[in-house]
Amino acid sequence: MISKAEIEHVANLAKLKFDEKEIEDFTEKFSEIISYVEKLQEVDTENVKATYQVNSNVQFMREDKVEESFSNEEALSNAPDKQYGYFKLPKILD
Repeated sequence: MISKAEIEHVANLAKLKFDEKEIEDFTEKFSEIISYVEKLQEVDTENVKATYQVNSNVQFMREDKVEESFSNEEALSNAPDKQYGYFKLPKILD
């Protein structure tokens, strides 16, 4: 189904180097994959409505709740560098 030349072409586009055995292996495996996917053509989908979202629930939302957490001092206790109550990081832009 897929030729050795096509595997070599795709490998070349991806800048991948394969030996002869690997190319033969990929040719065989990709042909098997393509033939398996082609079985989907046999499925009768005439009376199946098109779907754009498989989950019928619009959106799951939870209520925002404020929960106790670390204090600012505890959160910064192991910081290598801090300033004004925040983590201080090195500049990356001038």
